[in-house]
Amino acid sequence: MRYEIKGETLPVVICYLEGGETMITERGSMSWMSPNMKMETTSNGGIGKALGRMFAGEALFQNRYTAMGGNGMIAFASSFPGQIREYQIAPGRELIVQKSGFLAAESGVELSVFFQKRLGAGFFGGEGFIMQRLSGQGMAFLEFDGHVVEYELQPGQQIVVDTGYLAAMDATCTMDVKAVPGLKNMVFGGEGIFNTIVTGPGHVWLQTMPISNVANLLLQMMPAK
Repeated sequence: MRYEIKGETLPVVICYLEGGETMITERGSMSWMSPNMKMETTSNGGIGKALGRMFAGEALFQNRYTAMGGNGMIAFASSFPGQIREYQIAPGRELIVQKSGFLAAESGVELSVFFQKRLGAGFFGGEGFIMQRLSGQGMAFLEFDGHVVEYELQPGQQIVVDTGYLAAMDATCTMDVKAVPGLKNMVFGGEGIFNTIVTGPGHVWLQTMPISNVANLLLQMMPAK
């Protein structure tokens, strides 16, 4: 499979498949394709995995696109201003991604729900709680909001992230959701009441414009009925 990522503000990844190769996606992200691409909707692993993906904010079913009778082409576009990044998933190179961050992947990539360890805090931690684990083998394409800033954390090194700004991290990293200390800070600080703490070793991808923040700003500007 060959691919190219085009565009800046609203990017698209165009994948060129050999006959018999398959791509998967979950959110109707297909934008255009050659006529010989066959679509099949499947639970891809049974109802258990499907329910896990739904709990992580993704669709219950996946769409599989296969090039039939020769080479094929299919494009997946971003749904929000930001960036599309590629990542080669392999044993030992698993990735934890924000819900809604998965765009498309080769058929060898498996998706499952990822829980941060402290379940109680997670229920109140918003987007920092439930994420997706990408495992298996194949190229995955990820959709991040706004610009992407990357950090490489050493063993034990930490970074504190406002909930929603964590786009992805290596599976070697650990994540915890903690309340902002002090009642006055929570109520009047204007930064929310929970932060996500990521501990290395591993690579971390942060996004500068979470779609949830944009939605909240637009909601505040809407006139009250």
